[in-house]
Amino acid sequence: MSRITVEDLFDLKETMAAELFAGLTYPWEALPKIGDFIRKLGATLDEAEYEKVGEDVWIARSAKVFPSAYIHGPAIIGKEAEVRHCAFIRGNALVGEGAVVGNSTELKNVVLFNKVQVPHYNYVGDSILGFRAHMGAGSITSNVKSDKKLVKVHTPEGDIETGIKKFGAMVGDGVEVGCGSILNPGTVVGRESNIYPLSSVRGVVPERSIYKKQGEVIEKHED
Repeated sequence: MSRITVEDLFDLKETMAAELFAGLTYPWEALPKIGDFIRKLGATLDEAEYEKVGEDVWIARSAKVFPSAYIHGPAIIGKEAEVRHCAFIRGNALVGEGAVVGNSTELKNVVLFNKVQVPHYNYVGDSILGFRAHMGAGSITSNVKSDKKLVKVHTPEGDIETGIKKFGAMVGDGVEVGCGSILNPGTVVGRESNIYPLSSVRGVVPERSIYKKQGEVIEKHED
């Protein structure tokens, strides 16, 4: 059985957004709620730890934001996070503690759990990345189908209708996405899985798996 619920994919102790997922079964149900949640949460942040620097933009005083980065609200940049040269944060973005948003990386309508790394030329849109998830250089989430229809999550048990037009990927805790990979709309990657470089991924990748190519996914074994 596919393990793709909020509980299956994420450790909610590793995000400021735990309340966002309260009462939800599937994590993508949070996507339409991210912007309003950030505004509500931002208004409660301790001014000794967070500075409000623009309309609905809160940045932790311990975070490092390069002068060339652009951040549009609503957005929260967590403690010890790093937003590097020419990063483009388009709004509705919660960047977790110790996360890295790299050079020329673009974010839009996302939650990055603590310690997430999207460090080099990544696009992450309408997606949620779990604790310590890492996207290799040039890997992206594709968030709109070419036919512009609503996104379905394809599971071995059958399709799940999401009712959402823009939906990139749900990436579980500890996932490693190889360089140059594309996570197609509605992709769900289970905890601790690895995606080979230059992969085109769709559907559900089980937890603790190695995705080599479509139709070739093997269970990960500990050495």
